[in-house]
Amino acid sequence: MRQDGIGRIGPAALDIRGRLGRVRAGLASHNWRAAPAFLAAYIVLEWVSFIHEYKGVPVTPWNPGLGVLFASMLLIGPSYGLVLFVGVLVVELAIVDSQLAWPVIVGIGAIYSLGYALLASAARRRFALDVGLPHLRDVFVLIGLAVGGAAGVAGVLSLLLVANGSLALNEVVEAVVPLFVGDILGVAVVTPVVVRFVLWWRHLPYAVLRELAFEGALYAAIVALALWAIASTEQLNELQYFYLLFLPVVVAAARHAIDGACLVLMMTQLALVAVVHSVGYDAGAFTDFQTLMFVLTLTGLVVGAVVGERQRSDRAYREANVRLMEKEAEANRAARFHLLSGMTSALAHEINQPMAAARALARSAQELLRMPAGDQRRAEANITTAIAQIDHAAGIVRRMREFLRRGQPRYSTIDVKEVFDDALTLVRPAATAHGIEIELDLAEDLPVLHADRIQLEQVILNLAQNALDSIVQSGRADGRIRIAGILSNQGPHIEFRVTDNGLGVDPDQAGRLFSPLTTSKADGLGLGLATCAAILEAHGGRVWLHAGEAGSTEFRFTLPYEARQAAR
Repeated sequence: MRQDGIGRIGPAALDIRGRLGRVRAGLASHNWRAAPAFLAAYIVLEWVSFIHEYKGVPVTPWNPGLGVLFASMLLIGPSYGLVLFVGVLVVELAIVDSQLAWPVIVGIGAIYSLGYALLASAARRRFALDVGLPHLRDVFVLIGLAVGGAAGVAGVLSLLLVANGSLALNEVVEAVVPLFVGDILGVAVVTPVVVRFVLWWRHLPYAVLRELAFEGALYAAIVALALWAIASTEQLNELQYFYLLFLPVVVAAARHAIDGACLVLMMTQLALVAVVHSVGYDAGAFTDFQTLMFVLTLTGLVVGAVVGERQRSDRAYREANVRLMEKEAEANRAARFHLLSGMTSALAHEINQPMAAARALARSAQELLRMPAGDQRRAEANITTAIAQIDHAAGIVRRMREFLRRGQPRYSTIDVKEVFDDALTLVRPAATAHGIEIELDLAEDLPVLHADRIQLEQVILNLAQNALDSIVQSGRADGRIRIAGILSNQGPHIEFRVTDNGLGVDPDQAGRLFSPLTTSKADGLGLGLATCAAILEAHGGRVWLHAGEAGSTEFRFTLPYEARQAAR
């Protein structure tokens, strides 16, 4: 099966929920061993992304470290909020070199750690967020939590800074809005990347990595071109070139679902930060960029989630179709078993009769050969006849075994007369036992068929057996079944007709004869005619009741004689 990327191989190769459970169990078993790695990642990302400061408050509208630690809370547990608390203290003292008082710095750390720990707990328990983001609902829940959490943290943080005197009321918007935007983007852009990486990084084959590397280079070129156009524009408020960034994001999401969107969004965000560093945009301009980046992020994640759901739906449809075909094959086989079980007595007689004759002929030949002047010619004739009787019985057993054993359809070119002869070999013993005549009248000019031989025999045998049962129930002494085949005057089809002079069809059942579980027999399964209809439909034909009157019941079915694809 072709594997086109992380989004396509992840859900196809593994169950997302099962994989997520195993990852969580593995991380939980190590508990705090992963804390230093997450803390280091937070500090490094905060150092790389820090750009501006306003009165001691880091107003950078891009907070990737928060996204990393929020992912750790979703994967391991809200207790990793303590790592975020330590990380905020380290960043404020070592990277930002904040001039804020110790109580304020501790308060900022407490607000961030407690706020996002509560948010992670709500995501896992109240909102049942699947952090693998397999569904569109999960994307909206994550974005909603990011917006709500960022707004709550920014609001409480602003109250703390105003109460401490670090900010005046008229300065709150200028200082806190970039933080609000940065926290949203940190969660929306970085958290999905971290989670998906943890889930799937060990299951990426070399071919997919090579394909992603090639595509990534192309996406990077488009992103670089768009950002170069933005940076070279003299009027900074004209951001029309920003919309060029939608092209690689949407294409990656369409090809690789949520993973493609996450990777290109991360690439775009990092490139955007690099451009801001090199050009020297102020915090206001960067906030404008990041606002558009939020729209781009939401678009990419939504497209990726929709594409992922479509891919899973297609896979589920194909798997359901395969299961349906398997169940149909099982139902066909059950119908064949039931069909032959009703003919067991007649078939046993048909087999025992030639075997008894062969035994008698063999004993006669044996006695002839023992006589001093034995008639060798007569003994040889007896042995030849015995062999023919044994071959006749063996042929019946072989056809029964093949008829019962077959499961999957095998399409081939078949001769119509041979198929009818083989099928009627199984039903003639029962007909003979009840004194019922079977007449086969096939036109000489019938072409060959491209069909499954055993399934076609099953159709013939079902219809013939139904006709035989109808005659037996009627008690007629002159029972007769006639099977005819002619070229249809409606397209390249052969039309077959199965006629009997039995009881006929109950008008109340005539309209639902071909529905499953519909039967007039006390020991019937109601699968015979439904199976016939399914087989013929799969072959491009159909079956119907042409006449249901007592004494002249007739079923008809058609089959195309042009070669058809055997994929079904």
